[in-house]
Amino acid sequence: MENFNETFSDYDAQPLVEVVKVTKIYPPDVVALRNVSFNARKGELIFLTGPSGAGKSTLLKLLCRQQTPTKGMIDIDGNDLNKLSDNAIQKLRQRIGVAYQDFKLLPRLSVFENIAMPMEVQFKSLKEIRHRVTELMEKLDIKEKQNKPAGKLSRGEQQRVAIARATANSPMLLLADEPTGNLDAGATELVMDLFRELNEKGSTIIIATHDTSIYQGTKHRTFELQQGELCSKPGSPS
Repeated sequence: MENFNETFSDYDAQPLVEVVKVTKIYPPDVVALRNVSFNARKGELIFLTGPSGAGKSTLLKLLCRQQTPTKGMIDIDGNDLNKLSDNAIQKLRQRIGVAYQDFKLLPRLSVFENIAMPMEVQFKSLKEIRHRVTELMEKLDIKEKQNKPAGKLSRGEQQRVAIARATANSPMLLLADEPTGNLDAGATELVMDLFRELNEKGSTIIIATHDTSIYQGTKHRTFELQQGELCSKPGSPS
């Protein structure tokens, strides 16, 4: 696996993501996150690790305003998510790509159609859509599946389609929840190569993962969630 060599001096000093003392409690009294604070600089790639149930998925859902915190503040690109209108949230989400752990594909639509959806929402031209979708399918080795309904694919193939869809618009912020969970080593390398390319072009990327192979030996910051509380892993850059 290729190492990701981070140069902090290349980052914009202004954080793109700021999470300040965030707590999330699910009824009646399940504490998913407790007093979590961290930030991600523009153009940074960050890994979130920790066991199942530690709060990784909850944190990603809060960052895209799929859920709201019980306490605390989340700021994305200078926008306090607690204060945005529904319309403003929708506009902000168009700049955020999310690769969900459960994929959230439309099973009857083809691979091509699923990947093209976020570009269609932004009224990209048919030529631009065709070029970008084809490029992503080639990078993730799923081009031969382009006309197949997403519901007929293997889980590993569905995962790559979901990642392609999340990255289609080269988002300002990419949130990836266990993006290599159903992939073999070869497919994992393709996905991480795509993430590296996006990151080098300026996307801020936050990856929640159990897969130690994709972050060990890198210089990117890695945070560990344990029972809803966040800490830097030993040796992780500050």
